[in-house]
Amino acid sequence: MKDLQLKLYKLLGKINFSETSLRKIAKMVGEKYPQKIKHHILQLEKKGLIAINWDAKAITVLKQGKSDGSSIVSVPIIGAANCGPARIFAQENIEGYLKISRKVLGLKAIGDFFAIRAFGNSMNRAKINGRSIEEGDFVIVDPRQKTPQNGDYVLSIIDNVANIKRFFRDIKNKIIMLLAESTDSYPPIYIDPSESYYVSGKAIYVIKKSN
Repeated sequence: MKDLQLKLYKLLGKINFSETSLRKIAKMVGEKYPQKIKHHILQLEKKGLIAINWDAKAITVLKQGKSDGSSIVSVPIIGAANCGPARIFAQENIEGYLKISRKVLGLKAIGDFFAIRAFGNSMNRAKINGRSIEEGDFVIVDPRQKTPQNGDYVLSIIDNVANIKRFFRDIKNKIIMLLAESTDSYPPIYIDPSESYYVSGKAIYVIKKSN
């Protein structure tokens, strides 16, 4: 999702759209040209993130990754992450949605989960609920879990590059290790905690690609 759209998505749930002009909304999100606001609002509607009633001038913000009371959940697919050398840049454009039942995920409650498409084979021996991560698979990420335990599989962002690896923190030597689990040989990634690095979420499930 583009930065402006993300700002709008967060803002629209807090304001009365019928009483707020596009010019005022533009000012609130730091956009110079008000005419861009309607375009990006329409893009949010197209992506299924908001519902617009133009007659009533009302906008309903729809929650990502949550069910409407049914057993089926719409999980947004947000870009791609590398399962090899850290070359694939993180993307925040919503490419579509996975329809998944809560029973498949094995969860009683649904959070704001998202899916990311895996590239590379450095995690093809990983076991997330008994499933490896191969190129083309969808990895379901829980963005609420940003403080992983040793051994967790995480979606990491290093210098704006996304990758999926197994997380270990060496407290004694003050270093983070991201380990591959592959049939091929991949060296660990060693990170100083002070570097431009953060955990975007914990990988909790893998949807295998269709053959």
